[in-house]
Amino acid sequence: MLTVRPMTAADAEAVLAIYQLGIDGGNATFDTAAPTWEAFDAGRLPEHRLVGCEESGRVLGWVAVSRVSVRPAYAGVVEHSVYVHPDAQGRGVGLTLMRALIASTEAAGIWTIQSGIFPENTASLALHRAVGFREVGVRERPARLHGRWRDVVAVERRSTVAGTTPG
Repeated sequence: MLTVRPMTAADAEAVLAIYQLGIDGGNATFDTAAPTWEAFDAGRLPEHRLVGCEESGRVLGWVAVSRVSVRPAYAGVVEHSVYVHPDAQGRGVGLTLMRALIASTEAAGIWTIQSGIFPENTASLALHRAVGFREVGVRERPARLHGRWRDVVAVERRSTVAGTTPG
């Protein structure tokens, strides 16, 4: 049984540990170390930070968004990250978290969720397709990870609810 709830500062240790496990796997991010909680907290919108927990309360995964721009035209566009503990992968945690994030962002009027995914992260690409994301292109070698240039698949999900009326 998985419960999704808002992320709080009390989740910091578990969230950052899961983040670091994703980093250690080598196919999640260009980051090489999880940030401090203060940096994580400052960079993500509090109303769209969720954790997935098992009945015992153990955090199995998290999802969060950041603004892509402070410009008013992009007020409905966010970039997201989703991480699942390796022990919980393949059990629907990511799918449940992504569905909850989509509901949360659409209720707030956000019309586009976007992200970049390493092409080797086939599980993440499949998860995103399953919840309505589309691949919009490949950013060729935008950055290096451990001295190696990596491509990134740009994905986005345009809401069918928020931002659908003509401006």
